[in-house]
Amino acid sequence: MRHLAIVPILLLTSALAGCASFSPDGGMGVVSEVTAQAIGKDIAFVRTKDEATTVDAAVKRLLARNLTADAAVQLALLNNKGLQAAYNELALAETELVADSLPPNPTFSVSRITGNGASEVERQVVGDILALAMLPARSEIARERFRQAQLKAALATLRLAAEVRRGHVAAVAANETVALLTDAKATAESTAQLAKKLGETGGMNKLDQAREQVFYAEITADLASARQNAASSRERLARLLGLWDGDLGFRISSKLPLLPKRPLEQPSIEVAAVGHRVDLQIARMEIVALAKALDLTEATRFVTLLDVAGIDRRTRDPEGPPFRERGFDVQFQIPIFDGGEVRVRQAAETYRQAMNRLTEKAINVRSEARDAYRVYRSTYDIASHYQREVLPLRQIITEEMQLRFSSMQVDVFALLTEARQRLGSLRAAIDAKRDFWLAQSDLQTAINGDGPAAAPSTPSAITSTAPAAGDH
Repeated sequence: MRHLAIVPILLLTSALAGCASFSPDGGMGVVSEVTAQAIGKDIAFVRTKDEATTVDAAVKRLLARNLTADAAVQLALLNNKGLQAAYNELALAETELVADSLPPNPTFSVSRITGNGASEVERQVVGDILALAMLPARSEIARERFRQAQLKAALATLRLAAEVRRGHVAAVAANETVALLTDAKATAESTAQLAKKLGETGGMNKLDQAREQVFYAEITADLASARQNAASSRERLARLLGLWDGDLGFRISSKLPLLPKRPLEQPSIEVAAVGHRVDLQIARMEIVALAKALDLTEATRFVTLLDVAGIDRRTRDPEGPPFRERGFDVQFQIPIFDGGEVRVRQAAETYRQAMNRLTEKAINVRSEARDAYRVYRSTYDIASHYQREVLPLRQIITEEMQLRFSSMQVDVFALLTEARQRLGSLRAAIDAKRDFWLAQSDLQTAINGDGPAAAPSTPSAITSTAPAAGDH
């Protein structure tokens, strides 16, 4: 049968059907490129058994070594299932892209009516002409949305990397604090036993004995708290790494790395952040997509339905020969009550809202970058001050006090007082170094990711204080 009214619809549908297809990498190329440029790490989207085997082998190799911060980040990017779920979101976004890029399927219908020996058979093919006409615009909007989805997957990758780096720093700092307090507890226990013996011989009164005993008791409680914090920090890191119970035997360092010789110089930190922040790029793409959607809404303001049907009808009549009829049917809406103003206004306000949010985000990005760099420089100066000034001076004081104690120029009480003060300085130095490495991670996030994380919580210092002069 020759359905002349249907032929243009079928030809156009066949021509457009091959315009959209799934990409070989599922859009992961952009995610991999952004991740490599920002943090220099590899990613993997595990969808097959062979890919899972390759990733498992890489994870085992990383777990066989002592996990540095960089190794922990790489392990998480390969093994974290939440990140794999974010990549699944990207794959779903690609299905939406392909779906929105395909022309609408034509509708076929067949009807047969009989009565009094007569019969009528009617065939129809219905095509949505408006949807076909708007297909290029809808396809372009879908591509913008897919590019946004790619950057959102990259943003999830960078966010996880920053969380892992912070978690690794917190876990290592907790280990270093536990080691320090373990040594301090041994010293406090020795002094408490010495104080008890001196009390038994009458060489120390009850007040001084109680001071040494309470210092030992407080150090013991502080060590228990530090061990719990270290265990919780390790568990948080294990969750970020995506490890099961049997994999918790991963090894991390017991000391934070040394400070760099000099801090990073970022004279154009705001420019770098505005140019590299992934969340800002996503907001810009949202503006582009909404602008195209606004144009499409305005173009289809008055016409929202336009269907064309090709009709072929065959009739059999017992009183005459059969005959055939051909024609077409057109359906469209008349904008009597709704002239499209509601849809246009909604699209316009959505576009203006996105513009305001983009402007706000640009302002916040510049401010966050400036603040992250100030915090970075401040924490570097503080940690460096402890390393260059405070700890060397504390070491000198300790050595001099030990010499004077050996020559009986000072008593044991002065030596114990200095030990308490030195312990406080050592712990403050650990906290300062931890804060610097956290600030460095936040600085990288402020430039590449979606803003710095919340300020790190500082563990409480040793509750006991050194006795004031004249207490003994």
